[in-house]
Amino acid sequence: MTTHTGIEIFSTLQELMHPQRTALLIYDMQVGIVPQIKDGANTLTKVLTLLEASRRAGIRTIFTRHMSLPPEMMGAFQYRMAMAWQRKQDPAEVSSPFLRDSPAFELVPELRPLPSEAIFDKLAMSAFEGTPLQFTLRDCGIRSLILAGIALEIGIEPTCRHAADLGIIPILVRDACGAGNPEVAEQCVSSLAHMGDTIVTSLKTISELLAAVEGPKLSTNTR
Repeated sequence: MTTHTGIEIFSTLQELMHPQRTALLIYDMQVGIVPQIKDGANTLTKVLTLLEASRRAGIRTIFTRHMSLPPEMMGAFQYRMAMAWQRKQDPAEVSSPFLRDSPAFELVPELRPLPSEAIFDKLAMSAFEGTPLQFTLRDCGIRSLILAGIALEIGIEPTCRHAADLGIIPILVRDACGAGNPEVAEQCVSSLAHMGDTIVTSLKTISELLAAVEGPKLSTNTR
C-alpha cells in the first residue's frame, strides 16, 4: 500500500482482502436466471466456493435480485426493455417474469443467505441504481467490492463501471461469473481490463487470499 499526502492507495488484491476494506456482491443468482445460462450450474458451484471463503474470512456479503414490475406499473422504458428481451412487437404481449415473491424471483436455495447478510432488489442493471448498496458500503468504510454471479455482460459489467465511478474498486472474479453470451462477456472483460479501474482475478487467487484472512465469526443460522 502506498501512502501519499495522508491518503492510502491500495494497489494489490492482498492489500484489499480485509473485512474492513472489501465486501462481496453476489449478483442475481435467482431461480429464474441461473437455468437460463448454459454453464449456470458450474457458475453456481464456483459462486458457492467464493461465498464460503468470504464467510470464513468475515467479509460482508450482499445479494441482489432482479425484479419485474407488474404491467400496471411499467412505464415507457420498462415496456421497451421487456419488448426487446422477450422479442415482442406489441407491449400488451409482454410478461413480468420476476415479480416480487414469484418462484423465479427468489435466490437459488443453495445460497442460503445468513441473517448477517443483505439482499437488495433492483430494477436496473447496475446494482447501485435504486438500491442502498452505495450507502451500505460507504457507511461501513468499504473500499472495494468483489463481484460474482450472473450475468457478466448484462449487469455485472455495468456494476463494475458504476462502482469505479463512485470511487469503489471493483474486483471481478472472472470464472465465478456466468454469461448468456460468452463472446460479448469476453469483450466486456477486455474493456474493463483496458480501462484499468477493475481488478480482474480468478476464483483460485481470491480464495487463497481470503483463506489467509482472519475475520470475525458470522452467524451460521440461515433464513
